[in-house]
Amino acid sequence: MINIVINNKPFEIDNAGNMTIMEAARRKGIHIPYLCDKPFLKPVGACRICLVEIEGNPKLLPACSTPVSNGMVIHTHSERVISVRRAVIELLLIRHPLKCFSCYSNGKCELQDVAYELGIESSPFTEEGDECDKFELDNNNPFYERDLNKCILCGRCIRVCHEKAQIHAIDFQYRGISAAVQPARSLEESCVFCGQCVQVCPVGALSERASKGRGRPWELSTVKTTCSYCGVGCALEIKVNIKTRVIANVVTNPGSRITQNKGRSCVKGRFAWQFIESPDRVKKPLIRGKNGILEEASWEEAYKYIADSMNVIKEENGPDSIGFFSSARCTNEENYLLQKFARQVIGTNNIDHCAHL
Repeated sequence: MINIVINNKPFEIDNAGNMTIMEAARRKGIHIPYLCDKPFLKPVGACRICLVEIEGNPKLLPACSTPVSNGMVIHTHSERVISVRRAVIELLLIRHPLKCFSCYSNGKCELQDVAYELGIESSPFTEEGDECDKFELDNNNPFYERDLNKCILCGRCIRVCHEKAQIHAIDFQYRGISAAVQPARSLEESCVFCGQCVQVCPVGALSERASKGRGRPWELSTVKTTCSYCGVGCALEIKVNIKTRVIANVVTNPGSRITQNKGRSCVKGRFAWQFIESPDRVKKPLIRGKNGILEEASWEEAYKYIADSMNVIKEENGPDSIGFFSSARCTNEENYLLQKFARQVIGTNNIDHCAHL
């Protein structure tokens, strides 16, 4: 245990894990703005928004990468700190287009939030022709768009691709004013479209194509569920428009320590949710009548029909005349129950599994 002071308030901190100033502040409910940091990524101290003042140190230090030490006295919102933060945001806004009204991330943009917090509406350093508009909108990807004109080079997308997805599909390319986040290799060769880069982007540089026009961030509620594409059991969070009741997009919780996927997802789990709204989706059991037409039935009628048919087939032709198909979309427990039902109840080993979905 160590003792520190943050904004004139003393705190006792368990520093067994070499905690940073940012982590200590979060634990004590003290807000420090940031743009490059994420609790589940390794700190890099790149954006310089989280600079804090430490008594006895002549320099301002990044809270996300500076470890706390016993007796440290920290000021997170001193006049000097606020002045530097304002300058950093104003420099970022030189080339960032202020077209927030039509931006995909309006309402959840972290750059917008920090600028609002500091009372910044424009950059005093901007000159004619500074606005970044040289990059063409990249919408060749079937799942998300890249607008590098809005990119602030925070590096989150690169780090999550390297550290979590471990694909190394993107990296910083070029130097100086030409610097940009670009594919490290051909996207077709490396990217698996897991979408983690889209989720961690603090601005509107990366956006999901299918979710555009489906609701603003403040109109969405969160529904926790389990992915239905395979039996791994990945936890997903579905964003649902409160007014229209349609799905806006699907995200994950990278900070969760109890979920199987720990914030990761495959391309199907994150982007292939449109089948839910398909008009061809079967939502009720169908039983083929004597006229050969499939007709809707209740679950009770369907279960009775299945049980009666199995009993008749088993009595007339024996248990091995019946076969079962399980599914990789079911959980291991459900698949276990079906094979147990086939072997113990029906008395057959005729059971197969569609591992290819």
